[in-house]
Amino acid sequence: MRAFERVNCGIKSMDSLLDNIRLGDNVVIQVSHLKDYSKIANLFAMQSIKDGKSVNYIRFGSHEAVLEEQKGIKIYTPNPNSGFESFTMEVRRIIESNGYDAFYIFDCLSDLQAIWSTDLMMGNFFCVTCPYLFQLNTVAYFPILRGHHDYSTIARIQNTTQLLLDIYSQNNELYLHPIKVWNRYSPDMFLPHKLDDSEDFIPLVNSIDLNNYYSLIQKEQSKTPLLNIDSYERFFIEIKQKHKQGTISNDDIDRVIKSMMTHDEFIETLIKNHFSCDDLFYIKERMIGTGSIGGKACGMLLARKIIHNDNINSEDFLEPHDSFYIGTDVFYSFLVENNLWSLHIMQQKDEYYFEKADELKEAILNGRFPENIRSQFRRMLEYFGQIPIIVRSSSFLEDGFKSAFTGKYDSVFCASKVDPIKRLERFEDAIRRVYASMMSTSVLEYRKKRQMDKTDEQMAILVQRVSGTKFDNYYMPCVAGIGFSYSLYRWSAELNPNAGMLRLVAGLGTKAVDRTGYDYPRLVNLDVPEKTTLVTDEEKHRYSQRFIDVIDLDENKFTEIDFEKLLLSLPKWYTDLIFEHDRNAEANLRDSGIRRN
Repeated sequence: MRAFERVNCGIKSMDSLLDNIRLGDNVVIQVSHLKDYSKIANLFAMQSIKDGKSVNYIRFGSHEAVLEEQKGIKIYTPNPNSGFESFTMEVRRIIESNGYDAFYIFDCLSDLQAIWSTDLMMGNFFCVTCPYLFQLNTVAYFPILRGHHDYSTIARIQNTTQLLLDIYSQNNELYLHPIKVWNRYSPDMFLPHKLDDSEDFIPLVNSIDLNNYYSLIQKEQSKTPLLNIDSYERFFIEIKQKHKQGTISNDDIDRVIKSMMTHDEFIETLIKNHFSCDDLFYIKERMIGTGSIGGKACGMLLARKIIHNDNINSEDFLEPHDSFYIGTDVFYSFLVENNLWSLHIMQQKDEYYFEKADELKEAILNGRFPENIRSQFRRMLEYFGQIPIIVRSSSFLEDGFKSAFTGKYDSVFCASKVDPIKRLERFEDAIRRVYASMMSTSVLEYRKKRQMDKTDEQMAILVQRVSGTKFDNYYMPCVAGIGFSYSLYRWSAELNPNAGMLRLVAGLGTKAVDRTGYDYPRLVNLDVPEKTTLVTDEEKHRYSQRFIDVIDLDENKFTEIDFEKLLLSLPKWYTDLIFEHDRNAEANLRDSGIRRN
């Protein structure tokens, strides 16, 4: 069949009003009651079967079935609980298998918002599915519930679809108001219409009919006063109100945890045991966008909370926790907004897994963020001011029990000693670099080796203030490191490996993660912290730290410098703390008539 060829919808007067449904049309029908959509969808399905076309019903909602199983109707049941990416790709495979000129009836899009918690991801699903349907010259019907979604989401859907129709009903009267009809026009097309007793849609042109119609609209709108707020925000308003009234349920808490923390049942149990509702609300207030905060951020918050609950005075020794979290939904929206979804899907196919990685990586590095997300970035950067920050990966798969992804993704320091415009640009570059690192060869090989190449990899971002002190034009912590709950370095029988171990360095902790060049961190067994394997002066020289990682505030970059270059910038109390005199060398020099500085 030819593109844009006319198709009968099952209602002759509606065909006349819209100049027919056409091949390639996506038809979004906004209703208050799904029975109104079911009526129109069934008429279309019956007409299509009569005309010799089969109808594909995409059944995923929790509501009553729109179509019943019968000859000429093929029912598919993709599972939205598997997550945005898995569900979207499953639907795409269904569409691909049916090829060109297929007809589709979808369940209610609003059910996706309920399952995924946000309007954003429901809108993303439509914005990647609708163009693919259009490309294959199909006809697809989608319902959406009026008053359940914010204006921006409806606007995205309206901009993407070919037809957007408003349907109202009251006392067995049905009203149709075309909002968008792409590439066709008639003088009365965009007037509200009423279905009369003869099954004809008649335009409303007299004041009495129009008054009845707009009174119905006002009545509907009065039921949904928060239309300008995303459904996820409305959900949290409701949850906070329940908490205040003491009526919050375990199911409510489970939904909060699943929506932004984790889907891992073991981690979820730990969170419920250690976090209060106020703790969860505080995390939500520091989120940018929606979705999960990722494995690294979740693990970090959980560890800190366990320490706090075990020792209520621990906050006296820990810095205030003021990180921000960029949700996984922002990553998916970034791909959708930059038209990278098709490339993203192609790259996941076996034959393109490595071949398309560099192309996708380059496209990510050149992508742009939506303005509403950029405004949230600006507010966050205003909070930190010119204090250096670090932009860290927090993949959904990261730091889990089955996979660590240790050191696989990029972390990017932002010095921030620039004007606000440059600060935002550099921050966005840092996020893009973290996103792009998902396409590095080492990450792809790591995933494939562990049979995770087909698993959703949702990337969140953890933004942290760099703890440190300014020494002239250099910024760094005095000491940093990483801790292990079990020590693999049991070099003495008196050491207890279960006591744990630290790898400590002077300056930024990057050198504690990976030893580079001739630098060595200091290993500290926590049961006997002052004991060391370094006994002779030769060993102390060989296994010492010679270079230090810092943030150069003049150059606005992370860098490594020689300790000698930094020495004159360091106060005596600090050098006394981290340096050790080589007494034998000093004695030899003194005997030779040379005194130390």
